[in-house]
Amino acid sequence: MTDPRNVSDLVSRAAARHPAKPALVAGSRTVTWGELEGAVAALAAGLLARGLAAGDRVGLLLPNGIEFATAYFGVLRAGLVALPLNTAYTAAEIGYQLADSGASLVLASDALAGLAAGSPAEVVAVGSDAWSALVGASGAGATVESAAARGGAEDTAVLLYTSGTSGRPKGAMLTHRALLANLAQLARIEPAVVAPDDRVLLVLPLFHVYGLNAGLGMTAYVGATGVLAERFDPVETLGLVEAEQVSNIVGAPPMYVAWSMLPRVSESLVSLRLAVSGSAPLPPPVVSSLLDTSGHHVFEGYGLTETAPVVTTSLCSEVPKPGSIGRPIPGVELLLLDDRGEEVDEGDPGEIVVRGANLFSGYWPDGRGGPDADGWFRTGDVAVADDDGDLFLVDRVRELILVSGFNVYPREVEDAIEGHPAVAEVAVIGIPHPYTGETVKAFVVPVADATPTADDIIEYAARRLARFKCPTSVEIVPELPHSAIGKVAKGRLRESA
Repeated sequence: MTDPRNVSDLVSRAAARHPAKPALVAGSRTVTWGELEGAVAALAAGLLARGLAAGDRVGLLLPNGIEFATAYFGVLRAGLVALPLNTAYTAAEIGYQLADSGASLVLASDALAGLAAGSPAEVVAVGSDAWSALVGASGAGATVESAAARGGAEDTAVLLYTSGTSGRPKGAMLTHRALLANLAQLARIEPAVVAPDDRVLLVLPLFHVYGLNAGLGMTAYVGATGVLAERFDPVETLGLVEAEQVSNIVGAPPMYVAWSMLPRVSESLVSLRLAVSGSAPLPPPVVSSLLDTSGHHVFEGYGLTETAPVVTTSLCSEVPKPGSIGRPIPGVELLLLDDRGEEVDEGDPGEIVVRGANLFSGYWPDGRGGPDADGWFRTGDVAVADDDGDLFLVDRVRELILVSGFNVYPREVEDAIEGHPAVAEVAVIGIPHPYTGETVKAFVVPVADATPTADDIIEYAARRLARFKCPTSVEIVPELPHSAIGKVAKGRLRESA
């Protein structure tokens, strides 16, 4: 077939090449590429039969599983926009994204459907009569022939809400072009990031761009087999790697940190060909420990939601170095710039600025904040290159906090805590954490005569925020440091922390 124009074309291509080959394994269930293609086509037809029009947003509130993959590719096949929703979010957080995106429909698991019940969008739960009608309305062999209906190329495929440093999350608009470009870029790397014969562990959340495109997308791109896990449990997932003869792990630091502490890690990774890590820095001692016990090096990389997501990987380095995020992948240009927009001198840190076909087209709904007129996008991350050209992250221009690879921005946490009647002022920063990379710490100034405890604040935040956004440490202080213009001096808070 011709080069894919729509991300769902990857399923059609894999099915045409190897229809009987296992596409996804989830517990006792296995679907072949041919079966997945049929399910995707049927769902796409069902969505269009409901009167959804090209570009309409459809929320996906589903755990990792065959239904997620079917829904994701089916939504794209119908020319709609997929809105993956974080299954750890509260109803309020999900409600905001559904309202802001104007989603008209949510496909949800039965256990999670209630989180979207208060939104204007219609909710269809997997296993319900409405779901059965949706996936079976036109029969298993249903197809969507209209190119206009299917969309692709510069049409928005996925709307992923990501965090900045102020205000609410913003929806990054990723086109079919951007998602497919990143997969094509990754496919040019040797050794192959994912090979056709690989069995790929898909335990990273598919609502996150890393699991969605670098994991599920790359599996479909080469027609490999994905081994799905709903959640990460160190013992269970390591057992799954061994039982399913997983050869490729697309992972994140907390996974490798946990596995490095287990006794059977060497025996369980016998089938492994390649392990990669992204979304947050991987502690060098963990890299060394896994190399010593299993003989496998974990290759680190760097990326963003806005870059679909991969920008660099140590697979592109001559020799992978602990703590290094490697070099730009093929097709991605990268500069390190100072605050005047000029390239830094050799050995000096600079903000990472990137250009490539994998870049997003701006933030929902009007494309603001996207690449500049020359195609460059400022990431807000600061790195330094060594003499070999290998990159090392050193700081962030933004105040973004990365908890297990998930973005947390201080303003949202501060807004939640400020609602507490005993809180006069609050400031939130990220502090190092041995397991999650970073964790959230809050400095709270109480109102006069109030005596809130750290537990009071944490419990209050937990009712309003996803668990990973909640502070794990709260310090009650008499006042916060401020700059001359009245802004909280978070640099001084970091020093004290």
